[in-house]
Amino acid sequence: MSLGWVAGSVRARLLLGHRLDAEAARRLGRSESLAGALTLLPGTTYAEAGGTDSLEKAQRAVAARLVLQLRVLAAWLPRGGADAVRALAGWFELVNVEDRLAYLAGGPLQPPFQLGILSSISETAARTQSAAELRAVLGASSWGDPRGDEAQHIHAALRLGWARRVAVRVPEARAWAAGAAAILLAEELFLSRQRPDPTLVRRADLGSDWADAGSVAELRSRLPRRAAWALAHVTEPAELWRAELAWWRTVAAEAEALVRSSREGRDVIVGAVVLLGLDALRVTTALAVAAGPPSSASEEVLDALC
Repeated sequence: MSLGWVAGSVRARLLLGHRLDAEAARRLGRSESLAGALTLLPGTTYAEAGGTDSLEKAQRAVAARLVLQLRVLAAWLPRGGADAVRALAGWFELVNVEDRLAYLAGGPLQPPFQLGILSSISETAARTQSAAELRAVLGASSWGDPRGDEAQHIHAALRLGWARRVAVRVPEARAWAAGAAAILLAEELFLSRQRPDPTLVRRADLGSDWADAGSVAELRSRLPRRAAWALAHVTEPAELWRAELAWWRTVAAEAEALVRSSREGRDVIVGAVVLLGLDALRVTTALAVAAGPPSSASEEVLDALC
């Protein structure tokens, strides 16, 4: 084991030690207002979010903190480890691309997440002036051609592309990526009533037998086992949000096992990235619960993540 892996594993455990954890997220969610929840953040790893004045700004500040943590972690690792973190952190490049696409369609200009060594195309994408130009940038990168430049098409293509990148570069997370892609495919087919490009679906490790599925249950039966698990116990499209929560619970448990499995190495790094991401998701969800009216559904989401 090289010194880089040892140093990176030590850094990963240190970062995990600064999480808010599930009980702290519950306390945030029980706040009477967003302002009240934000007063609990100074002194934590998400202190910058405590100085914001809106839910969107606070959530983006939490996400930006996670990006910084991943950048720090990647900097301590040898090349193979940094590549794994870059693939997992591709979600934030996906967000940067979608923010640019929304701006090109007339939306507000969002400051991109500063990815540094985790970036592959963010800086180039930020200079594009049309959806067609953005598509060309994606096609020339490891994201691959989205095979269309409509917003909904690119939305699905980016998520399927991220699943493909993770499966290829982080074999420890292949089943996680395939499961996430299966949920996305079900949402596209049965909620959005869209049929994703078969080439993109095949690239995401989902095979080609799904196309004629008429229900969630039939889709599950036609997907590879490595992906179908994420749709277990789901029979109706309206239940797919519960599948997402179940996906997080399964992945979090397996990530915890990876972190405990050895003192240093890839397993520790991959597990730590997932658990850091889960912590940030808990916090952003808790802030949304505190900011909104009382809702059993939103509280159920937070409880499931905790």
